[in-house]
This record gives sequence, structure tokens and C-alpha cells, in this order.
Amino acid sequence: MKMKTQILKHVVAAFFTTCVLSLPLQAQQDAATLLDQLAAASEVDAARLDRELSLIWDNSGSAAMNLLLKRGRDALEAEETGQAIEHLTALTDHAPGFAEGWHMRATAFYRAGLYGPALDDLQRALALNPQNYNAIFGLGVMLREFGDLPRAAEAFEQVLALHPHHENAKTAREQLQQRGIGRTL
Repeated sequence: MKMKTQILKHVVAAFFTTCVLSLPLQAQQDAATLLDQLAAASEVDAARLDRELSLIWDNSGSAAMNLLLKRGRDALEAEETGQAIEHLTALTDHAPGFAEGWHMRATAFYRAGLYGPALDDLQRALALNPQNYNAIFGLGVMLREFGDLPRAAEAFEQVLALHPHHENAKTAREQLQQRGIGRTL
């Protein structure tokens, strides 16, 4: 009986380990499927798919890291940029493979006027998740602000290729097109 109990414990442990280790891969597969659907979605469906992608991208796999992300976002919303940077720095220090931590810290740095660190963090976020259209949009905004309008237009086009109903990217692209940037002849 003791042998059966030990075998059962090993089987349960192996099953649990397999399930836990496959979660990130499953999330990546889910995100890829949702991105494919988003590229062809109606405006109504796009909003739902955007929320579903955010749920995947916002989940670090750790309750503590998710809490740091929430605290960083809450601080940004309260316009407490310094506090946001502190929370998000703790997040990136403890979860360097979590793309959304880098993306949100880039946002905090940008709002603090720290453009170099913001660009560095966007680069890191996009290296980890090149499909994050919100991070690409942030890069486009920074490029536009720096006067690199052709590359800003490319970034906004990239966003719209992934998320055709991204309102901010549509508006930004239209503004650049009114200035003659990004128009096709």
C-alpha cells in the first residue's frame, strides 16, 4: 500500500509539473491565435480580443509580480510617476523575462521625461514580445516626438497591421499623412 501511495504521489507531482510548465507555452499559443483573429476582426470583436490579449500579456505567472504591475499602473494613473518607476523597477528586477513590466516602466520613464531609459525599456519589452502593439505604438510616439516621422509612421503601420482598430495608431497615422508622411502614391 505504501508503494502505491508513493507512485501516486509521483504521478500527481509529474502531472502538476507538466501542467505548470506548459502554461507559458499555452499562453503564447493563445496569444498567437488571438493576434491572428485580431488582424481580421470587426471593431466590436477587436475590443474583446484586445482585452483577452491584455489578460495574457499582463499575467507574469506570479501573484507577487502581478501585484507590482498593478501598483505601478495605479501609481501612473494617480500621476505618481516616481512611485510607478519604483514599483516597476522592482518588477523588472525580479521578473526580467516579463515583457509587460518593461513596457509599463518605459511608459513611466516617458512620463517622467526620461526618454533614454524609456527607449531602452521599450527595446527590452519588444525583444520579449515583438507583437505587443501597445509597446510599438509607444515607440512610434517617441519617434514622432524626436522628429523621426518616417520611422514613426512605420511603427504606427506596424501597430495597425497587428490591430487594425487601434484608434490611437489610426489617429497618429492620419496626422502624419496630413503632413505628407507615410502616404503611398
